[in-house]
Amino acid sequence: MTENSFVLTAYCANRPGIVAAVSKVIFEAGGNIADLQQFDDPDSGQFFSRVVFGAADAPLTEGQVRGLLSPIMERFGMTWSLRAQNARRRVLLMASRFDHCLADLLYRWRMGELNMEVAGIVSNYPRETYPNLSFGDIPFHHLPVTKATKAEQEEKLSRLIADEKVDLVVLARYMQILSEEMSSRLSGRCINIHHSFLPGFKGAKPYHQAYERGVKLIGATAHYVTSDLDEGPIIEQDTERVSHRDSAAEFVRKGRDIERRVLARAVRAHLEDRVLLNGMRTIVFPE
Repeated sequence: MTENSFVLTAYCANRPGIVAAVSKVIFEAGGNIADLQQFDDPDSGQFFSRVVFGAADAPLTEGQVRGLLSPIMERFGMTWSLRAQNARRRVLLMASRFDHCLADLLYRWRMGELNMEVAGIVSNYPRETYPNLSFGDIPFHHLPVTKATKAEQEEKLSRLIADEKVDLVVLARYMQILSEEMSSRLSGRCINIHHSFLPGFKGAKPYHQAYERGVKLIGATAHYVTSDLDEGPIIEQDTERVSHRDSAAEFVRKGRDIERRVLARAVRAHLEDRVLLNGMRTIVFPE
């Protein structure tokens, strides 16, 4: 269901009657629920929900639905969002020298797997770094950065995000650490792919570290960016088995494959409103 349908996400302190009240409002508005997922977190006492619904008969407008839902949301003290399911978020992709994640996201976007608009590509390397990638009409922004120019570069990045009305920033192997100020500014709307199964081998050459330690599993982690380096809420992870027969180069090759699919799954979940923050954890509803 995508035509004239909506995605409602909400969370609040858990109490009886929430689902019944929300469902009743949708029904009385002439809506039909296509999918409803919920989670009651016993640790935090919070209730999390994602509801997909559309018009049963006459078309519904977002303003109409928002007006009908507001009193119920206020009654339960909910933090909530409502979005037309076919609305595309504007996404800024950022990369450095390695282009495998960037190439994969562009491919999936062009194939229709990722419902988004690519607002632009940002790199601290020039466009010529990616001779095998076709960017077409996508704006490419070369924003070189050094320790001395980091503040100036991030100010340009902030203006670009604002001017292009960017909803989500994806660090597709962007190998620069965002400042605390920038991380806070992008809280909940910046996804990073970490080339390790966190927590694990941090720092330079994690696959080589893993190889030297003789690990049997390597992996990757997609998480929201926070001011604490590589400590943000985790959205998606995956692993792959390796053995003593694999060289460090094989570790890297297999690692690239894991990074691509983990980042793509995390971005897709965010775009489909299936990720809700729960403190330093996430609630990720399945497809």
